[in-house]
This record gives sequence, structure tokens and C-alpha cells, in this order.
Amino acid sequence: MIPLRDTNHASSRPIATYAILAVNAAVFLFQLTLDHRAEQAFILEHGFVPRVVGINQVHALASALSSMFMHGGFMHFASNMWFLHIFGDNVEDALGSRRYLWAYFTCGFVAAAAQYAINPSSAIPMVGASGAIAGVLGAYLKLFPHARVLTLIPIFVFITVREIPAVVFLALWFGLQLLQGVGSLGASVQGGGVAFFAHIGGFVAGILFVILWRWLDPDGGAGGDRGGGRVGTRPSWRKPSDERGPFHDRSSGFDA
Repeated sequence: MIPLRDTNHASSRPIATYAILAVNAAVFLFQLTLDHRAEQAFILEHGFVPRVVGINQVHALASALSSMFMHGGFMHFASNMWFLHIFGDNVEDALGSRRYLWAYFTCGFVAAAAQYAINPSSAIPMVGASGAIAGVLGAYLKLFPHARVLTLIPIFVFITVREIPAVVFLALWFGLQLLQGVGSLGASVQGGGVAFFAHIGGFVAGILFVILWRWLDPDGGAGGDRGGGRVGTRPSWRKPSDERGPFHDRSSGFDA
């Protein structure tokens, strides 16, 4: 299934999402300038390698961050950026840019930790924004379960476009990651592959991040309504009478 757009319209410009998209694009364009050997060295140096955690924690932490802006190929880059484009603006609109960035990078680090937990001795570098973006999807599920996603659905040789509930789309996406992740356990990954458990960890972290802030800030902080009055744009825990926006700011290895 390929999301084409959602029914939510953000009431503010998603500056943080645009910045993340721009940095990812810049890094990917830099990767395209490298020859094969140089790119492999770049990925090995700046991708997240689980076994490095036990050797150099500082480097492992830095590489967990840098790996969020690297990709293993055009389709990997394009699909990640498309999902971020579709779902990121509404999550940023709900959380506010500052908390959105905290959520994004927290989920990215949790994704790396989840992949490390599955195979701490792996020497294969993990690259990609998928873990952090999975966190955005988890946050979107918690914030906007009743939104709808216009989706391209291939059925054998036929292709159809349907508008389906966000909760259904995201539950199917997560279920597929979980199924493939479990299926990959014990399989040989010497040539790399998809870091499914990074996706799983990031997604769960996104849900928990929203739950935590809902508990810490049930009234949504101060400021104007950033959720708008349109159907599906109000985060799920807010009452229709709420006048304050949620969380408004005061001021080639594994592909993840």
C-alpha cells in the first residue's frame, strides 16, 4: 500500500519536517557524488554498527544520529521521505516543532537500540530514517486515529485507490513490520537487509511519546489552536471544547 495523502490539513507550516527533509536530501546527494568504495567507507564510518556499542559508546551514539540521515539507495530514500512528507506535518502541527524534533530523534535512537537488542554483535551498519519516521507514524496513530489516508492499493494486476482510516493503514503497516521482523529472526543477514526491529521500536516509541506528553500536559499547553476545526485534525484525546493546541511550543547495510 502506498499513501498518496491524508485528509488532515496542518494549520501551520511544518518547518521542522521541511528541515529534516532538506538535510536528508543533502546527505543523499552527497552520497551520490561518492564512488562505490568511498560510499561504503562513508556508510561504515557513519552508519550505526551494533557491536561498536560495546567498544566505543560515544561513537555508537554519534553514529546512531548520523545514520538517521543516510540511505542505501534511491528507493530507500524516496519512500522514507514520502512517508515523512505525508504524516510529519500533522504530527508537527499537533506537538509543536520543538517537541516534534524531540519525538523524532528520540524515536530514532530507540529504533537503533531496538536493532542493537536483537543482534548486539552485528558488524553490519544500519542506515536510514525509517526508525525515526516509524516514530512519526506511531505518533500519528495516537493523535489522529480517525483521519483517513488516500491509498494506492495494488491487487494482483489491478491497481485501485481507496480512502481508508489511518488506524487501519498504520495497523497494517506495523503488522507487516512485526511479521517480517519475526520471520527474519535466525536468518542470515551477511548481505544486509531491512532493519524491521528498528521500525518496530521506533513506532512503539512514537506512541509512548504521545501518551507521555498527554499525561504530563493534558490541557495541551498554552497558545492558539493548532489542531483546527476540521474533522480528523483534532488529536484523539482533545474534547471539541478545547481551546488550546496540543503540545504547543512556548517560544549498504541494514536499511532503517
